Amino acid sequence: MRFRTKLIGAAFAVTSTSMLFAGSASAATICFAFQDLETEFWVAGHQAITTTLTEAGHTVIERNANEDANRQLEQVRDCIAQGVDGIIIIPQDGDSATTIVGEAQDNDVPIAVFNRPPSDLSKGIIVVADNASIAAQAVDFVAQEAIAANPDRMLTPMVIVGDLSDSNAVGRRDGFYEAIGRYADHFNPAIEVASEWDAATALANLEAAITANPDIDVLFTSSDFLFPTIRSVLEPRGMWVPAGEEGHVLMAGLDGDATACRLIKDGYVDATGVQDLYFEAEAAMDAILAAIEAGEAQPNEVIADPGFALTSANIGEREMDMWGCVLLSEGFLDR
Repeated sequence: MRFRTKLIGAAFAVTSTSMLFAGSASAATICFAFQDLETEFWVAGHQAITTTLTEAGHTVIERNANEDANRQLEQVRDCIAQGVDGIIIIPQDGDSATTIVGEAQDNDVPIAVFNRPPSDLSKGIIVVADNASIAAQAVDFVAQEAIAANPDRMLTPMVIVGDLSDSNAVGRRDGFYEAIGRYADHFNPAIEVASEWDAATALANLEAAITANPDIDVLFTSSDFLFPTIRSVLEPRGMWVPAGEEGHVLMAGLDGDATACRLIKDGYVDATGVQDLYFEAEAAMDAILAAIEAGEAQPNEVIADPGFALTSANIGEREMDMWGCVLLSEGFLDR
């Protein structure tokens, strides 16, 4: 079963090509606890899950922790006390996710972790992107492009890393170094810029890094949501120019949002690693509902999303496989 999508306002409404969850014995009550909705990916994932479950006749209790791990734990405890049938969670970080999964399983409530995995991968239903592989695919493309354009000199790469308490950020950083390491004879040591998944932090650190190292050739951001921040730093320095023009910095990101799609089309960004939001949302919902129907109180399973890289070379064939390009095609950035 695959999703098709359409926009209602600025939000995803998600339905399936066949009857959703056919054969389910009864409607379920699902607690959907999320750490916040600070990026397009989380907004789209939230809408996919809540809309699909509601339209299938299930009750969704939503809890927004506003990036407070302790608050999220209390919210999940409250959901358990209310007698929910299952929990889907987007946790604040890997350590708090492990605690929350343990809390749910100790109370015999099945729980699925969406996209941000717990530190302990042995407990709960865990739907996660293979961040290292996805990042490596995107970085490999820009690394090869940079080498082809400059075969006779050493190149300087830069990586903007996320909050390294988040396993997603660690995987993306590892994928960057894996790809750059394949071409060690062509690259200088990478310059790291900390973002902590915060635009203001990224801005201050990137300003300092570019001032000290203005001659970068490749830049990888661990999340597409930072491209506007990157533009604000590079553009005044004449470094924000499209491919084919002098001064173009080869850039890649990861997530697959609408901004990245537009920037690849316009030539400013060369690649992004895509998390398959449709697959991940569907997998989390199907797994938690199957566990509820089977009476399985402590399901344990890791469901991996292999993702792919959308690049300036394949965008003509693959753009509608990327959730951000779907949003862009529906005018999301014009609203």
